[in-house]
Amino acid sequence: MAFFERDIAIDLGTSSIIVYVNGKGVTLREPTVVAVDKHNGKLLKVGEDAQKMLGRTPANVVSIYPILNGVISDYDMTVRMLKELIQRVTSSSMFKPRIIICVPGSISGVEERATIDAGIEAGARKVYLIESSVAAALGAGADVSKPDGNMVVDIGGGTTEVAVVSLNGVVESESIKTAGNAFDEAIVKYIRRKQNLLVGLRTAEEAKLHIGSSIPVQDPQTEEVKGRCLMTGLPRAVTVDTNEIAEALLEPVTEILDAVQSVLERTPPELVADISENGIILCGGGSLVPGIDKIIYAKTGIKVRTMDDPVSCVAYGAGKMLGRLNEMDDGMINLARKRQMK
Repeated sequence: MAFFERDIAIDLGTSSIIVYVNGKGVTLREPTVVAVDKHNGKLLKVGEDAQKMLGRTPANVVSIYPILNGVISDYDMTVRMLKELIQRVTSSSMFKPRIIICVPGSISGVEERATIDAGIEAGARKVYLIESSVAAALGAGADVSKPDGNMVVDIGGGTTEVAVVSLNGVVESESIKTAGNAFDEAIVKYIRRKQNLLVGLRTAEEAKLHIGSSIPVQDPQTEEVKGRCLMTGLPRAVTVDTNEIAEALLEPVTEILDAVQSVLERTPPELVADISENGIILCGGGSLVPGIDKIIYAKTGIKVRTMDDPVSCVAYGAGKMLGRLNEMDDGMINLARKRQMK
């Protein structure tokens, strides 16, 4: 008897982790952070509950981000976090689930093995890996099994993945460490330089989400941000507007555009023609900043398709693969790799 409803797809991102359960869809979205008591190593909170504790905890409680630039940076904490989240979405511990984990195309062999081992140690029966760019193309509705080029620009939290996908694999790709987190850091630096005010990354992120844009607008919105004055050391509030955010984001957005152009220049002409016809798939949380699609179109002349739910696009694509797990084997190198628990 098969328990296909137990199969799980996980988009293991730097900033957030999204869990897709076969037959149920996306059932869990949590920040990729854990809170730990550093005196005894006890895991206190995972996900959103841990994020709420940031900057508001005693000295013995530390927050850890176990995923850095799309790959595992703290193995033990990743295992404990995955174990907690898998338990939340599975109704019984009697049958171990099969799990697909999305990984960046730039992942090394050592990082691959660490991801597989972490999944198995967290309670998986089998672990499959799928490149996030392939999953994103699937989530956007592309048929990646055909000899047809599709370009994906996935702006996550820690990394931006730019890839051309065809025949179940990645033809050309580039991964850069300029993404949503870099946007926040750019806003912090801008406000510090222009206003002599030091604000936190959470404050910068909120300003980005509320009034952010990557291009100047005619009627900019404004928002008050609070921080510490670098002149007096005292609390102070200033007002920033949409066009100031756009100015702050100019450098990181330009780096993403350069990566897109670089991948297009290395792509075979036949696939470039396909991409010109199919359009560029834009996804990831960073794509929610207004105007990025317009900038990419202006740079490349290729239409850009922004997903309705860009944050979950990779998870939905990996979820589509759950129905094909029985077809997967060690030979499908481009699409998935498998290790059975010994």
